[in-house]
Amino acid sequence: MTLASAPPQELSFLESRILGVLIEKEKTTPDAYPLTLNSLSAGCNQKTAREPVIHASDSELQTTLEELRSRLLVLETYGASGRVLRYAQNFAKVYGVPAAGVALLAMLMLRGAQTVSELRANCERLYRFDDASSVEAYLEELTARSGGAMVIKLPKQPGSREHRWVHLLCGAPEPLQSGEAQATASGGANAELAERVARLESEVLELRAAVQALAGEKQAPLAVSEATAAER
Repeated sequence: MTLASAPPQELSFLESRILGVLIEKEKTTPDAYPLTLNSLSAGCNQKTAREPVIHASDSELQTTLEELRSRLLVLETYGASGRVLRYAQNFAKVYGVPAAGVALLAMLMLRGAQTVSELRANCERLYRFDDASSVEAYLEELTARSGGAMVIKLPKQPGSREHRWVHLLCGAPEPLQSGEAQATASGGANAELAERVARLESEVLELRAAVQALAGEKQAPLAVSEATAAER
């Protein structure tokens, strides 16, 4: 597979959202692709299958589209009608990513951090993976690119069975930073708990010694009384 040797500059969040929508709609609604500004706006701002949900204005989208166009990530066309300006994505060629990798990155751009199982299910309409191991293999490939990793595996959350993955197209993600903060907080909590347990164990030992001492004091007078009675 041909991979880009050097990664393009980082994307803004809205740029990644636009590209994710264009990649998704190319596969799921091919009859309406390339997208008009109205269709793109609806896809970017929809309230389902998006994390986070946003409310981008048409002016914001147009400004962002112009930036993407200048970097060849978005192409403009008037389509068959020749009347309405439409937009298509050029992500795979610019980044040098195979179809499977494009689908994974699109889902991560649209839905945020996800496990391998979630990615396989969410990518179903964009690219069909044979099994979870094939998803993981493509993710590992995206981490090992010569031009720099495009995805990263997050630390496993407490109680979670699977690691989650995030894309790095917009730089280091906040979930990674918060995950490190949580790990630090968790370590501090564990240290505090260990200290409390040690203190309680020490108190139990002291109480046990005190009880034994009291028991010894009660037995001593009883032994003296028994000895006196025997002498009589």
